[in-house]
Amino acid sequence: MRPLEDVRILAVEQYGAGPFGSVHLADLGAEVIKIEDPRVGGDVGRYVPPYAEGEDSLFFEAFNRNKSSLSLDLASPAGRAVFEDLVRTSDAVYSNLRGDVPAKIRITYDDLAHLNPAIVCCSLTGFGMTGPRASEPGYDYVLQALGGWMELTGDPDGPPSKSGLSMVDYSGGFVAAISLLAGIHAARRDGIGMDCDVSLYDTAIGMLTYPAAWHLNAGFRPTRMRHSAHPSLVPFQAFEAKDGWLVVGCAKEKFWQRLTVVIERPEWASDPRFATFADRDRNRDVLLPLLEAIIAERTVAEWLEPLRTASIPHAPINDVAAALAEPHTIARDLLVETDHPRYGVIRQVASPVRVGSEPPTYRRAPQRNEDAARILGEVLGYGATAISDLAARGAFGDVAPA
Repeated sequence: MRPLEDVRILAVEQYGAGPFGSVHLADLGAEVIKIEDPRVGGDVGRYVPPYAEGEDSLFFEAFNRNKSSLSLDLASPAGRAVFEDLVRTSDAVYSNLRGDVPAKIRITYDDLAHLNPAIVCCSLTGFGMTGPRASEPGYDYVLQALGGWMELTGDPDGPPSKSGLSMVDYSGGFVAAISLLAGIHAARRDGIGMDCDVSLYDTAIGMLTYPAAWHLNAGFRPTRMRHSAHPSLVPFQAFEAKDGWLVVGCAKEKFWQRLTVVIERPEWASDPRFATFADRDRNRDVLLPLLEAIIAERTVAEWLEPLRTASIPHAPINDVAAALAEPHTIARDLLVETDHPRYGVIRQVASPVRVGSEPPTYRRAPQRNEDAARILGEVLGYGATAISDLAARGAFGDVAPA
């Protein structure tokens, strides 16, 4: 069995953060049943441009492989009845909605415990289910601004900048997945479920880590550093070579000593201005211009081999295409393929979560309501008459069970 093959999760999820968290659980074998609202055409991720056609999009594929889909109108009594039957047979209800919505649509532990005392209700919201911002919508960009991330990112002379990726969303998804798994473990041990109140805001603040500790305990005020430099380790930053950029980092004294040899300045290893972390930090305005001038004399490729030979942390600054073509990407099996009825073969990145030696298997993201017959018949044991009656009472919206 795959690691999570005995886990069933009802995912009232949409767009990015929530589906990103659950896709890794699905890759590990969990049965993730996407509950898609037929009133709005299901998960909005199905329609994200530019690579979207009908209800298919490459955006949706990236977040929803290995999952199942059931169109279900939770606002209708009939749809709610189906959902409650699913709760009786599931381990968790997972959602990413506005903080006040889980209680409004009755998917918290207090709402569902009478159906299944061991159910785990994991709510990944923008700001959490308590606090003054609980009813506000939360998006990655907003959280990068509010959480202090943007003020830390970019050139000192430029405007604050967001990450090129939705890192609060993705980090929040991982936090939710960890919380959900911990909740399921405890529920199976104790027989009692719980709420997991996870938020993008909590994630953004929690990931401030050591700059927060420095500020809270020593009054440190972070500032943006030129060329994405580390705030205290010198040198550890981007350098411009003759034909592009690379990162060189001396996170240990031995790396600095090796670097002085590579750049043909061995005397700098014992130079009192540069001999230790503290010396180099204190004299960064002297050292960095000297290093930048030296590195600019050669191409990126001319620097990579001597840096690799000396085992100094370094990397070319790749674009996305180069990162996906890196030999190490291929060697680690980080590109996977699935077959799709509209797109043919879809290539995408694999989950970085690794458990055991068996490689995961990958199946394309589901069409909307594609798994209705299996879920309603095999999981819930509904017969044709019961399904027809539920459909007539609006349980599935305008999407008839397949």
